Amino acid sequence: MFQNTLNTTLTNAQAKSLESAQTIATLTVQSAEAIAAINYDAAKEVATTAQAKSAKLIQLKDPKAALEMFDAETAQEAAAHVVGYQNKVNKVLRKNSKEVVSLIDSAIDDSKTDLIKFVKEVTTQAPAGTEAFVSVFNSVFEATLKGFDQARATSQDAYANFEKSVDAAMSSFQGQVAPATKSRKQIAAE
Repeated sequence: MFQNTLNTTLTNAQAKSLESAQTIATLTVQSAEAIAAINYDAAKEVATTAQAKSAKLIQLKDPKAALEMFDAETAQEAAAHVVGYQNKVNKVLRKNSKEVVSLIDSAIDDSKTDLIKFVKEVTTQAPAGTEAFVSVFNSVFEATLKGFDQARATSQDAYANFEKSVDAAMSSFQGQVAPATKSRKQIAAE
């Protein structure tokens, strides 16, 4: 009886693990597809803009007019496009991360529930005279349950740190755009 319970529990756990892995893989593919679409759109827009600017640049005869063509406003527009691109990618990454954290939480809850059920079944079938062993086993089991809670906290911390690092990178980039724009304004004024 115990072996059947163990085999059933392990089989169910493996099936759930495979299902979770498949779901995470699907999310990863969807995220990659979304980012690829964003990259394609950005590349198409850059190519179109570059072609239009090149056509205007070829028609110019005065070098000063070429410098005026790339003024601070143009730099700000380019920076705005880059920030917009980064925001789109950031949105995809955040959505995927939230879904993965949700899946991890769900997997932890399912594993914890399955383990509690398994231990309850096993301990109720323990032979007479093994109460001391069952008591020790239950103590170890309680410690294991705390490990599930620690795994959940770690995954949530990892997600929070990911969000903070993305926010810091975005802030850093946006902070660099403004000084670069000012420098171009000064060059154009000369």
